[in-house]
Amino acid sequence: MLGSLALNHMLLVAARSNAMLRLLGLRPGYGLTESGPVVAAAYVKSTLGKLDDESRIRRQAMTGFAIAGAEMRVVDVDGVDLPRDGQSIGEILIRSDSVMDGYWNEPEATAAAMDGDWLHTGDMAVWDEDGYVLIVDRKKDIIISGGENISSIEIEKTIAAHPAVYECAVIGVPHEKWGETPRAIVALKPGETLDADAIRQHVREHLAGFKVPSQVDFVPELPKGATGKILKRVLREPHWDGREKKVQGAGESA
Repeated sequence: MLGSLALNHMLLVAARSNAMLRLLGLRPGYGLTESGPVVAAAYVKSTLGKLDDESRIRRQAMTGFAIAGAEMRVVDVDGVDLPRDGQSIGEILIRSDSVMDGYWNEPEATAAAMDGDWLHTGDMAVWDEDGYVLIVDRKKDIIISGGENISSIEIEKTIAAHPAVYECAVIGVPHEKWGETPRAIVALKPGETLDADAIRQHVREHLAGFKVPSQVDFVPELPKGATGKILKRVLREPHWDGREKKVQGAGESA
């Protein structure tokens, strides 16, 4: 089972090239502590017919569809289901017998997380007519620039595809005109050299202009927690110190 952060399809391609992993089989899945370990899986549905390798990998790199006994929705800020168009970004809600009743002795946190039987995941995603969900970012990591919602994960995947890049993170930083803009923090592979213009050009070749990082920083390594997750909060703090971050999820700690 593959899990943790949103899956990069290039990682899936690399995993499929490993003979042992092919033998064991790859099972991308999705779940939270609050929902139970697995509520969705990215199997290729038989109803999709025969797919070429690229289409199959694209499906398997998605968050997936709800497994038996679980339900998933992608909703707007008013809790209304969004169109299954693969474009409209909303929050994933989950309902299942495995979803928690609430946080121990934290009624306010429980009220914020639960809408009746539905769990607010904090994961922002799109979904399609086949029921497949694709996470585009965490709610608190979405960058709102000039009224446009920008997925930091999308930019990170693009930068990470550069052969000289070892790892990276993208955060939103204050901007007088646009509210905030993307800023990339990049760690290069040993022996590699690259400048900010090369990173921006690489992103510009693959994404819309407003998604190109306004600034690029190079660091030896990125701050991580005990599980190896990059701590974006640590990266954001110097830029938002003394400012009110007027975006979704402001003030969250992860």
